Amino acid sequence: MSFCQPVSEIIPRRFSCRTFSLEPVALDVQHALAAVMDALSLGPFGVPLRFSLVAAQEQDRLELRGLGTYGFIKGAGGFLAGVVYPGPMYLEDFGYRMEQVILHATDLGLGTCWLGGTFSKSSFARKIALSRPERIPAAVAIGNIPDEEQARQAFLRRQIGSHSRLPWESLFFADLFGTPLARQKAQPYALPLEMVRLAPSASNKQPWRVVLSGDAFHFYLHRTRGYREGLKLVGLEDLQRVDQGIAMCHFELTAREAGLHGRWIIQEPTLRKPDPLTEYTASWIKTID
Repeated sequence: MSFCQPVSEIIPRRFSCRTFSLEPVALDVQHALAAVMDALSLGPFGVPLRFSLVAAQEQDRLELRGLGTYGFIKGAGGFLAGVVYPGPMYLEDFGYRMEQVILHATDLGLGTCWLGGTFSKSSFARKIALSRPERIPAAVAIGNIPDEEQARQAFLRRQIGSHSRLPWESLFFADLFGTPLARQKAQPYALPLEMVRLAPSASNKQPWRVVLSGDAFHFYLHRTRGYREGLKLVGLEDLQRVDQGIAMCHFELTAREAGLHGRWIIQEPTLRKPDPLTEYTASWIKTID
């Protein structure tokens, strides 16, 4: 599915919208988004997925009160619910495809906000007929942005906020961890990597790390200390793996838009990892066609 605007412009414009217009999303926009969701039924690593646009009802709002993020959201007209089968790479595939849906929603002029929580026994699960093995790792609030001024101000805040994110030198490396990747050496992939840097993540931890070695970009997950232990206590999905899928989505969509070809493989290189918190995820291998 193609975008109407360059994805490298959509990514910086998208923001976590917490206040929505009460006006319902137009039917033609709903239909356009439904077509996108129908087309994204398989993740880049082959995991089956399905997405649904669920109209917001009072029961949904009551169930979501327990989510810290949701307490700041007002007037969402609906929610995007993504369903995935558990298995290898299922959370990365989920994050990749859900972010792709979100970018299309942004392209259509809609506001969105990621929501983390436990949804497998929620009203969402009943509405989309969730089967026993299926899971809903996260949901997304969606609706109309109240006015263009809010969108413009949010865009400006995002541009300013990008300078407070982890710097390029802390995220991207040449051949070895600890050796920062120069932007010039990264060309023509400097823009895809910058779109990775701008990707959203749970609690803005930016857990992705990328090492360029030869013709491959190796993606690693740098865990937040104690994160997995905390997940087990509260029964949440591993959202840092979802974050990794989001970053990979930004990378590939921007690369393909620039005419850069490649494919994902899972083949861990013999690189020395800096600490036990760093885990290999996958590699983007450059190809000619």
